[in-house]
This record gives sequence, C-alpha cells and structure tokens, in this order.
Amino acid sequence: MIAAAGLLWPFAALSQEERGFEIQRDMPLFLDNLKTEFTYPMAWGNNEISDFGEWKDVAKGKLIEEMLLPPLRANSYDMVILESEKRDGYTAHKIEFNLTKYSRVKGYLLIPDGDGPHPGIVALHDHGAHFTIGKEKMVRPFNVEQTILDDSDAWADNLYEGQYVGDYLAKNGYAVLSTDALMWGERGCKEGSDNTHLASVAGNMLLLGRNLASWMTYEDSYATEFLASLPEVDAERIGCTGLSMGGYRTFMLAALSPLIRASVGVCWMTTQDAMMDWKYGRHERGGFANNLGGVFAQLDYPHIASLACPNAMMLINGETDKLFKPHAVRQCYDTMHKVWNSQGAGEKLETHLLPQGHEMPKSVQQMTLDFFDKWLK
Repeated sequence: MIAAAGLLWPFAALSQEERGFEIQRDMPLFLDNLKTEFTYPMAWGNNEISDFGEWKDVAKGKLIEEMLLPPLRANSYDMVILESEKRDGYTAHKIEFNLTKYSRVKGYLLIPDGDGPHPGIVALHDHGAHFTIGKEKMVRPFNVEQTILDDSDAWADNLYEGQYVGDYLAKNGYAVLSTDALMWGERGCKEGSDNTHLASVAGNMLLLGRNLASWMTYEDSYATEFLASLPEVDAERIGCTGLSMGGYRTFMLAALSPLIRASVGVCWMTTQDAMMDWKYGRHERGGFANNLGGVFAQLDYPHIASLACPNAMMLINGETDKLFKPHAVRQCYDTMHKVWNSQGAGEKLETHLLPQGHEMPKSVQQMTLDFFDKWLK
C-alpha cells in the first residue's frame, strides 16, 4: 500500500500493465478509501440518543428508509391446503396463500400433534448458489418428482447431516412454516435460476425502486404475520432460524419483526469491513442476497442484528467456515454482547464459534431446539 495524491491504493500488488485499470477483482482500487467513510453513526452508542427504545425506532427507521419500497400486503391470505401427509408427531401440509399483493406462493406448514396453540418457527432456507429447491431444504417434500426429492435429500445430507431442520422442530412440538424466497424453488427464473440471473434480477428490481435483498426480508416478515394469524399457532411465541443466507434472513427478520421473540442464526455474521476486503473478501459478495446498499452509511451487520435486543438470539458460526472469517465473527459478537449487556439482557444473547465449517449438523440443530425450548416454551 502506498500513498498517491492523498489516496491509499494497493499498487504494490499490481503489475505495470494492471496499473492502467481502476477495477481489480471486481472492486474499485479506491476501496480502502471508501471504507474509511463507514463510521456507522446510527449504531447504538455512536450517537447522542441515550434512550434504547428511541434508538431502536430511529435506527429501524433509517434501515427501512434504505431498504427501498416494500411489497404491498395482500388483502387476504386466502390459504388453501393442497395436500397433507401424517408424519411422526406432526402433520405436513403443502399450502398455498397470498404472501403479497403480487405473489401467491406455496409453502410447507407443519403442525404438531396435540392441542394447540403451538409455538411457531419460520424456517428460512439457505442460498448455496443452488436455486432448484428452497423450502425443500428445510422440510422434506412429498408427492413431488423424484428428482426434487433426490435433490432435497442430497442437500440435507450435505449441509444438515441428513436431518431436515423444519421436520426436526415440528417433531419436537413447533408449528413450522417454510416458503421459497424469490428466485428459489417454485418461484424460480424461467430462463434458469443462477447467480448471473440473480444479479440481473437485482439490477432490474432497483430500476423498479425495489431492493431484492430487502424484498426477501419484507416477505419473511409477511410470512411471519401469516404464521401468527393461524389458530394453531401462539402469536406470542414465534421464532425463526436458518443456515447461511437463512442465517442472514434470521437476524434481519428478528431485527424488523416485533413478532419474533427468539431467533437462531447459523453461519452468517460478519462485518462489512471483512466482507469488502482485498484479503478476505469473496468474489460473489453474497450474490445480492444481502446487498442493502445505503444502509452501510448508517449501520453494519451486527448493529442491524442488535435491533432485535432485548429479545432472545443465538448466533453460531464455524471456525473453519471459509465464507466468514473468525476474526470478524468475534468482532460482531463483541459488538452485540455490549448492546444486550447495556440493556440488562445479556443472558438472552448466546454466541458460539464452533469447530466446524459452513453447515448446520444435528448437534447444532439440538442447540437450536434447546434454545427455542428455553425461550419459547
């Protein structure tokens, strides 16, 4: 790194030929200069607001302002049960309902045996650059083509140690809802869903005044409201969980929805500094699934997650996860613990950096169940 005309450019890593360019590895050479401008003035403790409730209102308002226009709510859910399958301790329903004014979606709704109302969980699927399935990553599908079932089982084997998170929670007494995010599963792209199409769709959504990542969060919030409206579900005991992009969706939903009382996010937490870094940065930058644009002029990821305080939250990351570097994860955990502790709610935030990779094995699912049992039962 050398100084040139008052700027810090990573010229030392460039050849003479490359110095004629201003973009490298899909990032501007003035990246480090831009990063110095991120001071996060709306983070708790970085401004003059001393009342935590007031801070949450103002910070959440700033976040929503930068998330661009939300989808309009449907006039009614108009839910129908398409088919059902009795399973061990619960019944799996494939349902269809109006998620927004624009989209009528299918989803899996799992209802435990016995008298309700039951605590509810919104199960949020991952990204994985794998778009052919979405909700089927969280709930084992039924009455589907064999290729879909094989795809789902292989995905569960790869990331979830062969155990579907939604089914596991339902068997243990939770009503579970899982739907596809836009671009995944039955809400995919006609031309074929992949990261290239995802980038194009995200760009087109911006021209429509919408942010694709924000759209996903808004839809997750609406899905939570739908789950809370069901007579089988106790609206006062609702949580959410997910792995990877599902972990990102988890803390975003917990931050924005007052219905979420407990959340468990797995393998998604970092700082903007670590994500946008010459050494640690990734080429894909989240595939537009966590691209919140101007939000970062106000808040970093751990500051957004802290909007869930003082509700219960558990974050789990892996020491060998190549996507999220441990030093950044620890920095986020430290930031968040200071927030929960400042509100006398330190016992409601659990953070773990485990000897594992980018996955949600059975042991982590057990931790998730125990956490929900503690705060929702």
